[in-house]
Amino acid sequence: MKVSLNWLLEFVDLPTRETEELRRTLAMLGHEVDGVERIEANWSKVVVAEVEFVAAHPDADRVRLCTVKAGGEAIEVVCGAWNFDAGARVAFAEPGAVLPGGFEIGVRSIRGVESHGMICSERELGLGEDAEGILVLEGDAPIGEPLENFLSLPDVIFDLSITTNRPDAMSILGIARDMAAWYQVPYEPPTPQPATVPGEPGLTVTIEDPVGNPRFVARRVDDVTVVPSPLWMRTRLRNSGIRPISNLVDITNYVMLELGQPLHVFDADKVVDQQLTVRRAKPGETLVTLDGAERRLTPEDLVIYDSEGPTSLSGTMGGQRSEVSDTTTSIIIEAASWDAPTILSMSRRHGLRSEASARFERGVDPLLPPLASLRAAELVQALAGGHLRQEWIDEVAMPFEPTTVELAVGDVTRLLGEGFDPGRITDLLERLGFEVSGSDPLVVEVPSYRPDVGRTADLVEEVARLADYDTFGERLRLGRGGGLTSEQTLSRRLRDLLVGVGYSQAVSLPFVTPAEIGAFTPPPGHELHEVVRVKNPLSDEESILRPSLLPALLRALRHNRNRGRADVALFELGRVFHNSPWSRDWRVPTQPNRLGIAAIGVVAPADLSGQGHTADITAITGLIRHLADGLGLGLTLEQATAPGYHPTRTARVMSGSEVVGFAGELHPLTAQAFELDGRVGVAELDLDLLLGSRRTPEYRPVSPYPPADFDLSFEVDSDLAASDLVATIVAAGRELTESVRVFDEYIGGNLDQGHKALALRVRLRATDRTLTAEDIAEGRRAMIEAAAARGASLRGSS
Repeated sequence: MKVSLNWLLEFVDLPTRETEELRRTLAMLGHEVDGVERIEANWSKVVVAEVEFVAAHPDADRVRLCTVKAGGEAIEVVCGAWNFDAGARVAFAEPGAVLPGGFEIGVRSIRGVESHGMICSERELGLGEDAEGILVLEGDAPIGEPLENFLSLPDVIFDLSITTNRPDAMSILGIARDMAAWYQVPYEPPTPQPATVPGEPGLTVTIEDPVGNPRFVARRVDDVTVVPSPLWMRTRLRNSGIRPISNLVDITNYVMLELGQPLHVFDADKVVDQQLTVRRAKPGETLVTLDGAERRLTPEDLVIYDSEGPTSLSGTMGGQRSEVSDTTTSIIIEAASWDAPTILSMSRRHGLRSEASARFERGVDPLLPPLASLRAAELVQALAGGHLRQEWIDEVAMPFEPTTVELAVGDVTRLLGEGFDPGRITDLLERLGFEVSGSDPLVVEVPSYRPDVGRTADLVEEVARLADYDTFGERLRLGRGGGLTSEQTLSRRLRDLLVGVGYSQAVSLPFVTPAEIGAFTPPPGHELHEVVRVKNPLSDEESILRPSLLPALLRALRHNRNRGRADVALFELGRVFHNSPWSRDWRVPTQPNRLGIAAIGVVAPADLSGQGHTADITAITGLIRHLADGLGLGLTLEQATAPGYHPTRTARVMSGSEVVGFAGELHPLTAQAFELDGRVGVAELDLDLLLGSRRTPEYRPVSPYPPADFDLSFEVDSDLAASDLVATIVAAGRELTESVRVFDEYIGGNLDQGHKALALRVRLRATDRTLTAEDIAEGRRAMIEAAAARGASLRGSS
């Protein structure tokens, strides 16, 4: 953003005009200065003059004879321009003047008439490209005044690099506010007070999308005249990098640069039925924007409509159908508050980045529209005439709620060092417009123009930049700083556990093919989420954002198998995509974090038989238990079914009553679709739920006394889960139970149909004594009775 020093001085009386000092101040405030340009008059002896008389040249048809007065006696000048008459005030180069390029002005004879000096055009003075006529100044331009004084030259232009989190600094007002806080001087924002006439705006405004458009302000001005802007405004706009167009359009750009609020001006007579509605576009609608391009709209676009259809692309660019022209006599000044993410995605989708969208996508002050629209109306009256109607529209669909943040003094001193007490911190923040109450912690209300401040660290940064970074020590303070969050620590521990048992981490692209999704055809009641399709896929085979990590992992297993690697064990941590609104931002799909696991071949060391353990239900559920033990997670396993999994070799992973995911073996048909033979162990878990199931560690004293081990074998109904029987046995043994695990399952033989035998190894131990035979017998009896209550009978008992 380019900031004129002279323009800045209209808001704040800076104690210095020294360029390098101001450059350092801007840098300390966080606004990097990319360049400094000094603008000076590139001419000499050019003054404001008044044309007193215009007559035809006695011997030429294309030039005229003029009499001008620049404070002294009248001077005769021959001029070839026809865009002025007597009474006009012009830029007059006196005899002896030097114009840009070293062009000297003297007295010369033109067709027999002496011309004493020259009346100048914009191009001849280097002020613009207009060479069709001479430069006509405002009627109140002081006669005899050097032209550079009238144009407030010299001036200094600072080219600032404004960070994306500081929308307030994309205006003269925002920079003035920061500079005033630094130098501890007041600043004066505009206080427009235009004259009004009785009347309503004659317009209705309806907001159908309050999230996209929280506020809409509209004012109406009648009897305006569209003409070029005055020189001072055109000069300021050019120095700011904006091309002047006409007074009405230039006023909107001027106010945007001055206050930071982009505006739009409608030709009131072109708004059909005097009705404007803000809503999302419908598929197939189109809008021709001011640049002449036809935009095909989608339901993601936020559009202003009248009764005939789309008339403006909200916060980005107006439409041709309602733009102002030379025949415009009544206008509607629109100043609205738009949702930053909506404008950002819309401008990128259409490849249409404007000065307005660059500000709205950062977040414009939601309380600014009334002031900005009134300031624009004041300038319209001054530069285009007209009558401002007294009544105006202020449609508030979503009231602004200020942010409040607590700031402890210790948070400031911990990061910045000593020398900050509640009084100094309060003073620094209040200079920037924050409202502060309390002592420690301070309660800080964030002003509406600072959407970037929402937490303690942001306030510490504000204190730091106003306290002057150069005053801080050269070394970091001693003490603890940074560190991983608990979630990050658990995620790293999770990787270590998986790598420690021989699994390799995979990283895949988030695209899957329709065929890969089709391989996971779910049974009734287990339908997959509707997939998220890519609008512009790299290929038809990569047209879907993955709803699961498993397809890419299975693809990696196939890739390794095809290259002679028989034993492969992989895992991946990443996001998947479901076609439902994300809680963080409803405009994008849900993106849960997942842990995916896929293995084939031998995945565990050889047992006593000399054969390694293959990737089956036992290996995968054992891996889940290993992760639960290593991370301190409270997980349980229940038999279940899931899309793409084997119907009888699948477990549901539970954390309390929440389903964390599924683990087991791949369905043979699904494995076949990925050209995999044999058993394939797979699991997919919700990473947030998984890590959130971590139990609070509890201290359990280590017993110095010997354990008592014994086995129990029960005949149970086939439907009884082993985990349920284990839980029953643990509860029956109460505090003496150290461990219970299943070491054998037997089906067939002399067992009745529909029954199975489960063998459990039990360990009892006390922390305060050696268990007696009576203690062990009582515990064993309690366990047998509890198992009997679940329909389990002790085998070998009569």
